[in-house]
Amino acid sequence: MADIYMYADETGNLDYDGAEKDGASPYFGFGTAVFDRDHGSELWEGLELRARLEREGLNLPKGFHAKNDSYSTREEMFELVRAQAPRFDATFLYKPGAFESVRAKGQMYLYKMAWYLHFKEIAFEASGPEDTLYVIAGTFGTKARNRAAREALRDVCNQVDRDIVLCVWDAASSWGLQVADYGLWATHRNLMGRPCVAFTTAVKPTLKTNFRPWGDHLADK
Repeated sequence: MADIYMYADETGNLDYDGAEKDGASPYFGFGTAVFDRDHGSELWEGLELRARLEREGLNLPKGFHAKNDSYSTREEMFELVRAQAPRFDATFLYKPGAFESVRAKGQMYLYKMAWYLHFKEIAFEASGPEDTLYVIAGTFGTKARNRAAREALRDVCNQVDRDIVLCVWDAASSWGLQVADYGLWATHRNLMGRPCVAFTTAVKPTLKTNFRPWGDHLADK
């Protein structure tokens, strides 16, 4: 019996307009970072890094976010992620590959589908039947959309035969969510063929699954 902590982040927009609209990605997906141990020391290390960078003049009121952070900040963050070595998993849904019946059900259906396809497998791989699985997911969008996302997350969790505690928190409040964000960002960049040395050094060594059930953009080239 153990306490397992799974931090979940999402990437991509929920419409089906592809990669041309406002830099949107052809994918929507989820990534998770799992700590299968007491990870108090890792939380402390994250706080120490954030405090040290503040001392050096970098303002981080909301913690770390890979898309917005500077190159030098990402280097330091990825070095700590590499040392902490959580289990990473990712699932990317290639939106141009979606059936029309899926498209017709709207954006939140895509969100729930991505979470279902990711979580139904990873929950069993990352935890045992006697464990307590804490699922910490980031808040999402407007109040209405966040409420719908929370309901989607809960419904999927209820379909999985594990003792699950669902927490939906702001990413700024959780080191684990920031780690999940970094892991997913690097994996997404690698998938899109963009330079990302940190994927190879800090994420790939503990990336257990990288699932693309709807195919990928390379098949269209």
